[in-house]
Amino acid sequence: MMRVTLSLSDNPATTLVERAIMEFRSARPVVIDGLEGSALVLGVEDLDEARAAELEAVAGSHAHLVLPAARLRRLGLERAAPGRVALPVIDRTRVETLALKIDGRIDAPVRAADALDEEALELARLSLVLPAVIVVPLASGIEVDSSMIRVPGEAVRGFRRAKAADLAIVSRAPVPLEGAPVSEFVVFRGGEGLRDQVAIIVGKPDLAKPVSVRLHSACLTGDLFGSLKCDCGDQLRNTVRFMAENEGGILLYLDQEGRGNGISNKIRAYKLQSQGYDTYDADEVLGFEADQRRFDFAAVMLKELGVGKVRLMTNNPEKIAALTKAGLEVISDHRVLGRPTAENVSYLAAKRDRAGHYIDLEGMLACSSKD
Repeated sequence: MMRVTLSLSDNPATTLVERAIMEFRSARPVVIDGLEGSALVLGVEDLDEARAAELEAVAGSHAHLVLPAARLRRLGLERAAPGRVALPVIDRTRVETLALKIDGRIDAPVRAADALDEEALELARLSLVLPAVIVVPLASGIEVDSSMIRVPGEAVRGFRRAKAADLAIVSRAPVPLEGAPVSEFVVFRGGEGLRDQVAIIVGKPDLAKPVSVRLHSACLTGDLFGSLKCDCGDQLRNTVRFMAENEGGILLYLDQEGRGNGISNKIRAYKLQSQGYDTYDADEVLGFEADQRRFDFAAVMLKELGVGKVRLMTNNPEKIAALTKAGLEVISDHRVLGRPTAENVSYLAAKRDRAGHYIDLEGMLACSSKD
């Protein structure tokens, strides 16, 4: 009997990563096949006693916890790269202390993370869960259930790049906005994993000329609910208003909540901020560097829309550098300001002082006091 193998996947390796992301978000383990071996990996976010016992039975005292450099710094080690801590016993309380507790301190030697460890951390970041992973090397002779997702480590490393290249427009329609009645929403699929990105074309910009452009990362709390902790909602609405009144423009609404950390981690960071941490220190406690976002796919979106030259509306030098590196011509850059409030002034100061954002906070406060 002839055997026929049917595959409708254009890129099987990328498809496996997409499936692995869903498994990771559902607190199920995934097998990563690296160049020098394979390992069972699981995020620590939903680790319970039963799952810890299951892993320990497989690990045979060979498991380890992989932590990013940011978290290691919070544990008292000055590190620029991830590291691994041995888990002779998979103790849930110890794992939670090392991965998440504010007062956690390192309690064992830390070895350098290897390539597979790095791939496990990247899978956690792609899944928008806490960037801390239990890794159980799989010895020869261990049979893995066929229902468990196996993914090549190389595919995990190249996933973001592959998704940026695969961006495609899936729908578009006119959507009149308050203050900008002539607007069109263009939805792209891809860019950041299993997410959609939106380009809002305000007015009728002449694409043959430099176009006013803003890259705006989604902020549920500020954009939708008017949070006073940030200036995102003001920036969003002020940008659309400016474009409507000045020959149009394009606002890219990018699904990168919490500087790329995801909404759950953003709210964890907010809790830490309520205890006195600034926005960057709070993220570091959780294991994140200053900014996880990428903007290469934003450049692809603009090129797909026919844009080659931009007047970039931003306070963030990283966005200017990213579009320039991607081959777009940044003719000029312009500040986008919101209202300073008692709740967001320290946030604005941290962005200025720690990330180099172009924010004239004193000028903003002076204008606010006159109002």
